[in-house]
Amino acid sequence: MSKAITVIPATKNRFTALPTASVARRTVAGYARVSTDSEEQQTSYEAQVDYYTHYIQSREDWQFVGVYTDEGISATNTKHRDGFKQMVKDALAGKIDLIVTKSVSRFARNTVDSLTTVRKLKEHGTEIYFEKENIFTFDSKGELLITIMSSLAQEESRSISENVTWGQRKRFADGKVSMPYKQFLGYEKGEDGTPVINEEEAAIVRLIYKLFLEGKTPAGICRYLEQQGIPTPSGKQKWSQTTVDSMLSNEKYKGDALLQKKFTTDFLTKKMKVNEGEVPQYYVEHSHDAIIEPLEWDMVQAEIARRRSLGRAYSGNSVFSSKLVCGDCGGFFGQKVWHSNDPYRKVIWRCNSKFKGEMKCTTPHLDTETIQRKFLIAYNRLMADRESVISDCASMRRVLSDTSALDAELESLNEEITVVAELVKACVRENASTVQSQEEYAKKYNGLLNRYEKATARLAEVTAEKKRKHDQDRELRLFIEALKKQPLVLDEWDERLWIAIVDRATVYCDGKIVFTFKSGSEIEVER
Repeated sequence: MSKAITVIPATKNRFTALPTASVARRTVAGYARVSTDSEEQQTSYEAQVDYYTHYIQSREDWQFVGVYTDEGISATNTKHRDGFKQMVKDALAGKIDLIVTKSVSRFARNTVDSLTTVRKLKEHGTEIYFEKENIFTFDSKGELLITIMSSLAQEESRSISENVTWGQRKRFADGKVSMPYKQFLGYEKGEDGTPVINEEEAAIVRLIYKLFLEGKTPAGICRYLEQQGIPTPSGKQKWSQTTVDSMLSNEKYKGDALLQKKFTTDFLTKKMKVNEGEVPQYYVEHSHDAIIEPLEWDMVQAEIARRRSLGRAYSGNSVFSSKLVCGDCGGFFGQKVWHSNDPYRKVIWRCNSKFKGEMKCTTPHLDTETIQRKFLIAYNRLMADRESVISDCASMRRVLSDTSALDAELESLNEEITVVAELVKACVRENASTVQSQEEYAKKYNGLLNRYEKATARLAEVTAEKKRKHDQDRELRLFIEALKKQPLVLDEWDERLWIAIVDRATVYCDGKIVFTFKSGSEIEVER
């Protein structure tokens, strides 16, 4: 008996789940996006919204849901596209049957994002129509065409990104400085595009530098600014220590600019990385007007380095913090308050370890006036032979600035590390491809590893030594510049001078203080 086959026709659309004979209207939404906030793009954006509104409403078989929009947002990924994400959310909730958009490139320039979204919507019965390419995603050829078009759009995005990057690096090479003015305190964009000082904001910058040189820590500066009701660069009331740290170390405040501190590693994710030598950097001197004098800026960098070398020992109570040293135990003096709640209140400085342990420190306490008076005596004695002191410092600078031997060793160590790294790779490849004694392999591998570790450890030591010499040279330069600008005899206390020229002041049990200046000179002042 022959087979009998009866065709049972489909009664539902496999994508929309609607009866095939249904004349129900499809719920349709439009999607419009422009990439920048420029006036020309704004016009394009408004035109797109108007076009899709009228286009969808003109169809009797379509029910207009709305036009979802993203303005001034790049399409390389969907991370920050709120309109796009809301549209997808509504579609997955069954509110949209069809999405109409201008082109694949308007929808997404990232192939993965594009296809993922299309397939997700397709599974939930939502179709997308790309008008320019005339692609319906429910069409059998739709996904192939979308893949091709999305790939082309992604390559277009890569090309645009490369052109933008080239333009930025050309600007850097030409020494053209730009700043994120909305987040950068102290400057605003001038008529010619160069940074111009905003005096109201510059006063805050100068205050931050002043407070730091007076001894305050970045955390202490944050608290002070908040108490005074001074807003952050972004207009917030709460200051971040990171913000203050960044401002104190930013060379732009002294009128210079280091360009290309960061670079984009991936044009799709827009991920930024700190430039550690992967791409060129450009240092532009005198690129714009300075808010902070270069000498003061350098003093701040030296003070940052000094505090960092102390570790957690630094206290930001005063300019004397971490500079007064106990002659008995070698610890720091700290600020103490006597009679804090009565009219006899007095601030004194005393060894922090005076009453700790079995052996009590015998060094006396000092008041601020005594420290200042003895510093003036030591300073005037130092300045009695100023020319000789400056000459000695200049000689020391010549020695410190000569890092040719260290540079040669660094070059040799880098070559050694590169060679050993290649030998390790070759050793591993050989073991993977050739039968050999694993004992001999381990011996060879460990020998190369020890050689590599020894070279990297020495590299760190030499790098640290070069930095130490650089820091010492900078301190001597600041010391010389400070001495040249000061009178031979000083009658009044100058805290900036104290910071600039004093390395430490050691207090002994008989009350004498030995002032060690940054030149290495020592002057003893008796009780």
